[in-house]
Amino acid sequence: MSLLCFCALNMVVPLLSMEGQKALGFHQKYPYFCSEDERRSYGFYHSKLKSHAFLQVSAPSLQRHEPCEESNLVQTYIQRLLMTDYRARYIPIKEKPSEVFNTQRNMVLDTGKTNAFEKIFKRSAPEQANEQSRSQPIHPMDIQMIVYLYADNFLRQLMVTKLSQCQYALPLLVPSPFTQEIEFPLWTFRQIKKSWKSHKRNISKNQAVHKTETPMVAFFRFSEVSASKSELMNNLINERHTTFFHRHCCGSSKSRLLMDGVVEIAWYCPSGDKNDKFTDCVAFCNLHGDAQANGTQLKILTEDSSINVVLLPNLDKSDKSMAMVEKLYNSTKPLICLLTEDASGVSKLQEGKYTIGLKQRNKSDISEDVRRAIKDCLSQPLSVFKLMNMGKHTGIKVDENDDDCRSGKETAEWMMKLLEEKELSKIKETFLPCQGKLWHDWCLKNKELHRPQGDNTEMHNSQKQTEMHKIREQQKASGISNFMKFFTKNIYSRNVDEKMYFLKWLGILLDEYTSEDLSMLHHKYDEKWSKVLDLKKKHDKSKHLTAEQSQLEMLSEKLNAATFGLEHILREIGQIYESDVSVKKNTGSGCKLDVRSLPRIVAELMISGYPLELMDGDAAHVPLIWVQAVLDELIKILGDQRVFVLSVLGIQSTGKSTMLNAMFGLQFAVSAGRCTRGAFMQLVKVSEELRKQLNFDYILVVDTEGLRALELAGRSTRNHDNEMATFVVGLGNMTLINIFGENPAEMQDILQIVVQAFLRMKKVRMNPSCMFVHQNVGDITASEKNMVGKRRLQEKLDEMTQLAAKEEVCDAEYFSDVIKFDIKTDVRYFAQLWEGSPPMAPPNPCYSENVQELKSTILSHASKSMGVTLAQFKDRIGDLWNMFHLLKKSI
Repeated sequence: MSLLCFCALNMVVPLLSMEGQKALGFHQKYPYFCSEDERRSYGFYHSKLKSHAFLQVSAPSLQRHEPCEESNLVQTYIQRLLMTDYRARYIPIKEKPSEVFNTQRNMVLDTGKTNAFEKIFKRSAPEQANEQSRSQPIHPMDIQMIVYLYADNFLRQLMVTKLSQCQYALPLLVPSPFTQEIEFPLWTFRQIKKSWKSHKRNISKNQAVHKTETPMVAFFRFSEVSASKSELMNNLINERHTTFFHRHCCGSSKSRLLMDGVVEIAWYCPSGDKNDKFTDCVAFCNLHGDAQANGTQLKILTEDSSINVVLLPNLDKSDKSMAMVEKLYNSTKPLICLLTEDASGVSKLQEGKYTIGLKQRNKSDISEDVRRAIKDCLSQPLSVFKLMNMGKHTGIKVDENDDDCRSGKETAEWMMKLLEEKELSKIKETFLPCQGKLWHDWCLKNKELHRPQGDNTEMHNSQKQTEMHKIREQQKASGISNFMKFFTKNIYSRNVDEKMYFLKWLGILLDEYTSEDLSMLHHKYDEKWSKVLDLKKKHDKSKHLTAEQSQLEMLSEKLNAATFGLEHILREIGQIYESDVSVKKNTGSGCKLDVRSLPRIVAELMISGYPLELMDGDAAHVPLIWVQAVLDELIKILGDQRVFVLSVLGIQSTGKSTMLNAMFGLQFAVSAGRCTRGAFMQLVKVSEELRKQLNFDYILVVDTEGLRALELAGRSTRNHDNEMATFVVGLGNMTLINIFGENPAEMQDILQIVVQAFLRMKKVRMNPSCMFVHQNVGDITASEKNMVGKRRLQEKLDEMTQLAAKEEVCDAEYFSDVIKFDIKTDVRYFAQLWEGSPPMAPPNPCYSENVQELKSTILSHASKSMGVTLAQFKDRIGDLWNMFHLLKKSI
């Protein structure tokens, strides 16, 4: 009995009468039942599927696109979806040995001579009975809906976000299979954004879908029709991709159980190109099943839609459906009737009312006719659709009305009120004072402490330590802002789910609060950067260039000040803790905050999947007291677990975070905007079954952010980048180096950083391993091209080694002199991320395969390593950072 079957049975069978079970067709379609005791033994009776059960390295997460056991369907579906592999819908199932045997036996029996007519057109009674006894294949959308219905709200949100990235339609209205109560899952849309370029204003937009105002075209059908509504919609918005699953898709069957009454939504997003199918963003909604049988969903759709499109068979005037058709026709909203039994073309009955025949007509012609009719309607003033307003309808349940979700939102909104009417660039200075100038001054004094000048070293050190202590006293005396008091108080007092909702809501609201100003600053920065580049091309060395560069620097500082997220709040907590530990006497605001419990709170967040800042990239410093305190608490909670440390290096905006998210299901930010500079570490659990093979319990991913950030161009950032790279390379059991594209100048940027980092590790007798990932390579199947690329990479590495060796004053001529490295096996080429041109292109399945291959290779290397314990990792951070001070003279 498979997990999927248990989930389906547990959801539906125990809550339905025998008549209800027969109505759903379980006896005919899924002829397997189990006792209540069996359901309880699987642990699915009253539980929900949770994201942490799937965000781990497990056997299904390592499977290639190959047939899987029925018992692994749910796990395999979720793992492939987490990898943003749109083929998650098309999972082939291994045939059972008995089925294979029966097939082979029938083939043998059929070899005898017999009447051709009987064999071809008339099946014998035993064969018919045998066919009926076979269980029907599980419909791909039933797998998706079972996971969706059985997931908790956090897994649902993750799942829907990944479906959106795969350019799939998303569940908008979902009837319960138990009660038929209809749910509007607004929470699942909260993290989804869409980008497009409008033809009218020629401007690019990037907006959260729940707040976006667009026209909405609603599709539905009455009675059974011969044409596929979902297929027609795909041809309208993206004929190369099955946005809406339909009857002709691979794996489709008549055994679909859980999609009737579900409304799905997808958005068409134009790129600004002349070949766009529509000139602005348009939402498309699809009601599955007969609209007559799903009156509530139909009522909501027709009230919220801008245009209604209905598929109709030949109806009698007395047919029940005609009353609804009559109502739609007499409405002020445009109506397009698609007649499945009519072979005529487009007929415009009156303004905004059309009929289009479908019978025996070319699909492309039909799509073009429907598209023209919709565009004609869109040219007139229409009502607009806003997804978040759907929750105002009566008779439906909104997922955000969950008690924990509502409480978390209210708390986050209270925090946001404290920021009202404050200038964005001043917020961190006002509410997060410990991490600003005081922290940066302390870091500068610390560097000076380890770089003594003059003969009297003892006096110099004493002076710097006194100055550092005074800064710590100032940090503590500055107190804790009301914003931070409110945050820590609510982190302490919440249950697990409420705490997670609070943090998610705070992240969402902060993003909404900052996004508009950040977008404007980015636009100004891009314009100014373009002017500076133009002046440099003209070799202009006048005061005008100096003034423009000065303004560019000011914009860069504003961008840095205006970037405000949860990571900055956690950074402030770290500085509150360090100042409290460093200053023993009782000073400050007299706040009763239990500072010593802060490391445990953040350790729990790490276990929940939140990254911890290991190195502050803005200050180029490791808050050692804080990081080690968090790791101590992590050891108390988990035990001294063994970890494999995977460090990752790459220039900003080169696909590194996208790769890590696909590989491990992590949630690193992937926008091309300004990121928080630094090094972050995140835990990835290893499943029980793989621990014995791998000899460790977790993979600890150390990711660098903001290397060679565009906003910092012109500043002296090379030293900061080199410091950060050297540090994370030293921490890793393996370092993954991400290279994007085939531009030699861009390659040189990252290779220069990497080679110097490895050379410094060699000087202190540390020998980590490394792999190179070359992304966005056009034809990765051409072995000759790959060999040429590898030769160029080897030459570049050797060239950088010779330059770095001179700078570091050491003897090394080839990269292989610095680190054990095989150009044939330690370089991976990745396909382009998109299968076509964004914004409507889905991710390239070859990209997902490349990620899977890389993941398997990393784990193969890792299996030969014992990794380190958390305690050893904590000590290594301290030893490396202290050793690092000795190297800084040469950086």
